[in-house]
Amino acid sequence: MSTAHVLEDLRSQADTAGEAAAVAALLRDRTVTPLFQPIVDLTGGAVVAVEALARGPAGSRLERPDQLFAAAHRAGLLGPVDMLCAERALECAIAGPVVPPLVFVNAEPSVLSQPISARLLELLTGGLPFRVVLEYTERALSTVPAALLRIAGMAHRMGNGIALDDVGADPMSLAILPFVDPDVIKLDMHLLRNPTAPATAQVCAAVTAAARRTGAIVIAEGIETAADVATARSLGADWGQGWHFGRPAPLAELHLPVIDRAPALRASRPGLHQPSGSPFEVAVAGGAHRVEREAARRTMERMCVAAESHQHAVVLGSYCSADDVAAWRPSTERLTRHATLTAMVRPDGAVDPFPDESCVLVVTPEFAAAVCWNAQSRTLARTEDREVVASIGRVLLQRLNP
Repeated sequence: MSTAHVLEDLRSQADTAGEAAAVAALLRDRTVTPLFQPIVDLTGGAVVAVEALARGPAGSRLERPDQLFAAAHRAGLLGPVDMLCAERALECAIAGPVVPPLVFVNAEPSVLSQPISARLLELLTGGLPFRVVLEYTERALSTVPAALLRIAGMAHRMGNGIALDDVGADPMSLAILPFVDPDVIKLDMHLLRNPTAPATAQVCAAVTAAARRTGAIVIAEGIETAADVATARSLGADWGQGWHFGRPAPLAELHLPVIDRAPALRASRPGLHQPSGSPFEVAVAGGAHRVEREAARRTMERMCVAAESHQHAVVLGSYCSADDVAAWRPSTERLTRHATLTAMVRPDGAVDPFPDESCVLVVTPEFAAAVCWNAQSRTLARTEDREVVASIGRVLLQRLNP
């Protein structure tokens, strides 16, 4: 190696060590100061919430959030930094001159499986004067499904809510909506910029249908003009966020002329994200019909057609032995060939399948069905109830490892 290369390598090592030291100092001194951006009701114009946006020490190379989290990742400290950002968001919201009704806090999917910090737990259980909405992207369910459902369940037990961010940016976001069943759906800002595109119409139709069915609030991001407000409403948004309503700033500097103290966010639903029982037990408890093999075969055929005809299909399943699924293999191969997300709890995996049970389900924005088999009773159960199918899916997702 030449002298120049050696010197360059030494400088790189020094930069890395300096960056890691800066991240460690930020954690030690808690020098994260979030900015806040208002979220506004598009009908009445009242402020219904604020979103906390992490910022590192002003003037430093860690000030910008992208640089902060990239440096934390390189230093192996992403989890502690993400936790500190959540803590500081709540601390600053509590200390602000005006208490917002809702505070949105972002979470990094790759560190969702870390234990919640003592300080954050203290804040969340200490009688906050506002509800917290934890905000995730679709990557959370596809990479750490059990952790996401655990955190969502904890949030609802504490009376808080869940938001799914960047919906429409990736087909996965629509596919996972039924399983997360978020209280808030945030449309990706590219939809607002391309309101007449066929893909925008498809995404917004699916989101609007889901919101009407579940009572979720739809938020449009990136609103910069009055024309954007009209466009956002035409896309089905209830609330909006963007520079038109205010740029990110310390809470004391936000212009909040009218605040809605009772925004229409639905009540929490403890237990929704972590149903108990096996897939077959959940299916039967939800009113699934006990059927003969031919009826189950016809359901499987409809499931295959749905998965093949829609790009946002999710296929989930579980089985204990190859014999359990031998008769259904042609159908399951068709299902998994076209799905946006496929996951299977199986005997050769890291997680044990459900004893004496097999099941498979398909969910698209327009269709949901599940077929479950209990080997002990030799009973097939079938359901096309969307809520029951989603609940079976959550049981399966709780078993999946990252």
